Amino acid sequence: MAAEQVSTELLRRFSPLDGLKRDNLAALARKVQVRELSPGQLLFKEGDTEKRTFYVVSGTLELVDHSKIVGKIEGGTEFARNPVAPVFPRRVAGRARDRVQFLSIDSDLLDVMLTWDQTGTYEVSELAGKADEGNEDWMTMLLQTKAFHKIPPANIQAIFMRMQQINYRAGDVILKQGAEGDYFYVLIRGSALVTRETPLSKEGIKLAELHVGDTFGEEALISEAKRNATVTMQSEGSVMRLGKEDFKKLLNEPMLEWLSLAQAQELVQSGGQWLDVRLPSEFENQHLDGAINIPLYFIRLKISTLDPEKSYVVCCDTGRRSSAGAYILSERGYKAYVLQGGINSEHG
Repeated sequence: MAAEQVSTELLRRFSPLDGLKRDNLAALARKVQVRELSPGQLLFKEGDTEKRTFYVVSGTLELVDHSKIVGKIEGGTEFARNPVAPVFPRRVAGRARDRVQFLSIDSDLLDVMLTWDQTGTYEVSELAGKADEGNEDWMTMLLQTKAFHKIPPANIQAIFMRMQQINYRAGDVILKQGAEGDYFYVLIRGSALVTRETPLSKEGIKLAELHVGDTFGEEALISEAKRNATVTMQSEGSVMRLGKEDFKKLLNEPMLEWLSLAQAQELVQSGGQWLDVRLPSEFENQHLDGAINIPLYFIRLKISTLDPEKSYVVCCDTGRRSSAGAYILSERGYKAYVLQGGINSEHG
């Protein structure tokens, strides 16, 4: 299926994209491509629940209900200005009559951008003016994350307005293992390395490499613990940082979902998974049946081993470390919940 980048002029042919502010539309255009269907190929099936918003650019798309053609959408017509079969689950199938070009947009992303556009006083580029010119893409990257879909638009605006830019040289340490946590960071230029000292490695083992749009520093803010790793710039670069109290109020609280033990057990019984973020020694001493163990400081390194389709109930002894773990998972699009009170509470 061929794909090509789109222009803002093309996006303005469709509703409600034509209502987006100029720079927000340009940010969306960088994330959308024109794709193509061959005659007879399906765009979606009846009953599909994948949250994608489709627009027909050219060609004819047939709407099919139980093998019967109940409608058609021809590119370039007034009817084609609107999303194709927008109700979920899809009530009909979409099949190409001839060669069809179409746009495919993540529905949640579009909803966030529309809400942000209509409730925010500022455009992305105006807010990015707080950072170096040309670095606004880190903002659109954050807006695209599943985690930001949970945050009220007013909070998003406040987050961006309260952030401060700090510049670094290659080799500079942004945060040090063992230090107190005071800021949440977003890397907006350059790259950085996350390392953790161990008794066997004073230089530190590599946990992750950070690039533009990546966030860090949240674990210590949420768990009230000291920094569990060191972040060092690999190149000259810049970060935007948000103070601890602003982070907790504006970003952390809206993202976390807490479950009682009974609710968590019900979720696990229906296919969810216990994820214990304590140290291996703690886990070996006591853990919930069926739980898997990934220590909090290894979450970023091991996150790719988790199933993005599964729901996770993150747990620890009190709820502090698990709330930090759940935040990291949610930030990266995983369905994560926190066991209220932890496994050592009366309810755990």
